Amino acid sequence: MLEMNAETRESGSGHLQHIKDGVMRILAVDYGKKRTGLAVTDPSGIIASPLTTVETKDLERYILDYLKIEQVATIVIGYPRQPNGEDSDSMRYIRPFVARLRKVVPEAVAMEYYDERYTTKIAFQSMIDGGLGRKKRDNKNGIVDMVSASLILQDYMEYKRCK
Repeated sequence: MLEMNAETRESGSGHLQHIKDGVMRILAVDYGKKRTGLAVTDPSGIIASPLTTVETKDLERYILDYLKIEQVATIVIGYPRQPNGEDSDSMRYIRPFVARLRKVVPEAVAMEYYDERYTTKIAFQSMIDGGLGRKKRDNKNGIVDMVSASLILQDYMEYKRCK
């Protein structure tokens, strides 16, 4: 069952078991109607990095193919909320996608929502601060989506470490 918060299988020490064991990745999804950004941890679960941007219509197949070549313990799906905490309109697209994915992803792979408020704005600002030109920031190439997924993943990892 998909959880609506950041809880998952944990060891007695409070750290994610797969991070403690150092053998599996966490995959983050910043779902969009047209394109979806993906980010992933290194196998030891220490570093979050952008992975790619996928046309959303191809997302399910991409994730399934990725799971065939990489060991993933958890898929973290960005949970878009409005500033007041209510679900964003995007959830009407995300919930059906997650329901379909849950049916085809191995049961051993945990799936969780994680609050993604402001990640796109933060991603844009970090790209500006990093000197990325306006043309590259227009998101036709999906860089913002990947950076947003990385921010979701980094924040999720920090939350789990501090818990």
